[in-house]
Amino acid sequence: MKIDRTNIEIIKLLRDGRKPFKEIADELSITENTVRARVNKLKEERVLDISGLVDPEAIPGHSMIIVGVKLNTMHLVKKGEEFSKLRGVVSVSVVTGRYDLILVVLLKEDFGLLEFFTEEVDPIEDVQSVETFVVYRGYNTKLPYIL
Repeated sequence: MKIDRTNIEIIKLLRDGRKPFKEIADELSITENTVRARVNKLKEERVLDISGLVDPEAIPGHSMIIVGVKLNTMHLVKKGEEFSKLRGVVSVSVVTGRYDLILVVLLKEDFGLLEFFTEEVDPIEDVQSVETFVVYRGYNTKLPYIL
């Protein structure tokens, strides 16, 4: 699918997923039907997903961590999929550099860092090492609420 300037502008305006198509159409000087058709096409092509986001700092008893994972295997995509199914994991990225995977994890009072590592990460094979980064303050870090 070709992502043209209009599609990019529609996606930008949909940062507030509740913004009416009529308002988007008016801002871009196109018809509401054009916006609706383009959004539907972007969703069908899996370019766009509209979802509610939560600011982790606004949820009492929750905290966000970022975890760098070094693996003993080159099956990075397979391991990324495995990590994506762990409790608390919001996203997994296969990356270059010091780590093979970067995880974003949302923890809560009854499921903290120790539980995440002992109950979720420990059973996974081929983990060479991990490094944890606790997020004290995030900017633009709204996440899909999955807990």
